[in-house]
Amino acid sequence: MPAAPVVVGEADLHTHSTVSDGTEPPAEVMRQAARAGLWGVALTDHDSTTGWAEAAAAVPETGVALIPGMELSTREGYMSVHMLAYLVDPLDEGLLAETARIRESRFTRAEEIVRRIGRDYALSWEDVLAQTAEGTTIGRPHIADALVARGHASTRSAAFEGILHPRSGYAQPHYAPDPLTGVRLIRAAGGVPVLAHPGTRGAESVIPPERLARLVDAGLFGLEIDHPENRTDAKRRLRALATRFGLEVTGSSDYHGTGKPNRLGQNRTTREVVERLIAQANGAAPVLP
Repeated sequence: MPAAPVVVGEADLHTHSTVSDGTEPPAEVMRQAARAGLWGVALTDHDSTTGWAEAAAAVPETGVALIPGMELSTREGYMSVHMLAYLVDPLDEGLLAETARIRESRFTRAEEIVRRIGRDYALSWEDVLAQTAEGTTIGRPHIADALVARGHASTRSAAFEGILHPRSGYAQPHYAPDPLTGVRLIRAAGGVPVLAHPGTRGAESVIPPERLARLVDAGLFGLEIDHPENRTDAKRRLRALATRFGLEVTGSSDYHGTGKPNRLGQNRTTREVVERLIAQANGAAPVLP
């Protein structure tokens, strides 16, 4: 077994590129990570590993280590739950099949949302495609950008708070496996799973201990607690759960370029936790400078 790579600094473990709903190509995300003074960064586009090669090619130029990852969509009833999947085997058949199914459902869901909005606003599928790059996993953020381009919203965030809010009646869910299946898929692909931003809805919506216990038994590595959208009361409860279940605590920005106000590197994961994360993976390896 090869020696574990030497981790010499902190990493931002949650970023997005134009492969999903970020506004910068993978190589530019790496350059921004260098400007932020990060040792490493994880590229975690939604349900896709397509950006890994471009990001890896930028490692020598930027001097920033790449931790390949993805943000896997899962669903608990009507609630969307995201699972960060680090260092998975990108050719694992089970994970490939599931992410292909998720992306197809995202695509058809987006088409239906645009069709519904188009009955009340000037918006077409071509408007949405104009906001994407080749190979992009199309989702609601691209619809939001199209609404901004059409003048129906001032910003992406305003679109989500208005036309794309569930109360407006245009939204609908897409297919995703349950979180337990998600954790098992990630581990079967040699990866390391972390529950993404589990405190955005406040302490009362934090995952119940009995459900969390099942995820831990299946191989959950940690909780993304230091995230700009997690609420303070939820963070307190999540830290108590992390201690109770022996879970690692990660920090990240959920960077989307100009798609969100989140700043790359504003939250970081310690060197020690990054080392333990890498040590548990056998699907892919970090790309070092």
